[in-house]
Amino acid sequence: MNSKVKPFKIDVSDEVLKDLNNRLLATRWSNDLNNEDSFYGIKTEYLKDLVNHWTHIYDWKEQEKKLNAYDQFKVTIDEQPIHFLHVKGKNKNSIPIILSHGWPWTYWHWSRIIQALTDPESLGLKSEITFDVVIPSLVGFGFSTPVKDGTMNFWKIADLWQKLMTEELGYKKYAAAGCDYGALVTNQLGHKYAESLIGIHLGKEMSLRIFQSERPWDLTEGHLVPESASPELREGILNFQRTYASHVAVHMLDAQTITHGLNDSPAGMLAWVLQRWMKWSDQSIKFEEVFSKDEVITFAMIFWLNQAIGSSIRSYANAARYPWKPSHQRQPLIEAPAGFTFLNGDAFPPNATVENRIKIFENGTSSKQFNTVYAKSYPTGGHFGPWENPAAFIEGITETFSLLANKVSDFHR
Repeated sequence: MNSKVKPFKIDVSDEVLKDLNNRLLATRWSNDLNNEDSFYGIKTEYLKDLVNHWTHIYDWKEQEKKLNAYDQFKVTIDEQPIHFLHVKGKNKNSIPIILSHGWPWTYWHWSRIIQALTDPESLGLKSEITFDVVIPSLVGFGFSTPVKDGTMNFWKIADLWQKLMTEELGYKKYAAAGCDYGALVTNQLGHKYAESLIGIHLGKEMSLRIFQSERPWDLTEGHLVPESASPELREGILNFQRTYASHVAVHMLDAQTITHGLNDSPAGMLAWVLQRWMKWSDQSIKFEEVFSKDEVITFAMIFWLNQAIGSSIRSYANAARYPWKPSHQRQPLIEAPAGFTFLNGDAFPPNATVENRIKIFENGTSSKQFNTVYAKSYPTGGHFGPWENPAAFIEGITETFSLLANKVSDFHR
């Protein structure tokens, strides 16, 4: 490991925690008439209960110990601080893999699959391969702060990940996996740095040209639901829009404006990210069964402690303001072999089922950009795949790279 890479432990001062607690206690709560069904967003009553848990029951130091259980590091690349977990696999020639999260995820959303990838036998799992797992905080998210480049976006993050894996950690070949915004980072790795990649694994198909239209803030691209759509398809499309449209519009058009409020109020910040966690997760499963109060607050803490909410939001606007440009015109555009794990508790694509999800992908326009070698569909789990259905992602990642790993004899320089 490069000498620039330094061990890192999370150690938040009492002064910072006291300031947070004072802000929470001073929250000015809004009236919330006629919102019993959450039509207008997170209910004040629900948020109050969570903030009460945060101030009177939640123990950050206990959670800090859990976060520090895995080896983590910091390194500065191109003047940008980067935080990452680095957990070595049990086997000598474990496959190096970098896992990129999305928004409003944290690196810790990948934590439920670490042990299964690095030491499957300890969980009674049978696997011929293991992984050296690298999980960074995306730049501007969590502990990869402060941001040094105000234009930072997914394709710039991919350049940093390439340097992290090959120059700082010394891997000559590595795998990459990503979901949501992290899927864009992973796609760019598979496009620009395919020669360094064993392959990629994704939780969703996303085009590298996303957010490049004249209406990057509008998920509908200005189109209404076709009149010919069946009632089921119409409702599926409208549900997708209701689920995802608001944050894209705000992040694209008013990233800094909303940051002023969210960076100042922990309760306000929690409300903004909690709405995404609640609406984007599998709606057929009770939210609290997958996201405990302590876990929700820990995710929020990772944003709050690093003043990362604004810089994470800015990553949307920067994807549009500083458009992606191809490094080559070869086809498929993303040359690295790709595997997919599709969870059908997500609102996208509308009306997807276990039976039709892979066909939807294969018949869609974005499938042509991939060199697909593996795809499997699962009934449960939503937008936060490796947290909501870790078993599916363990299987998908393991199966994808079992197909590809035998082509490489040594991953280290």
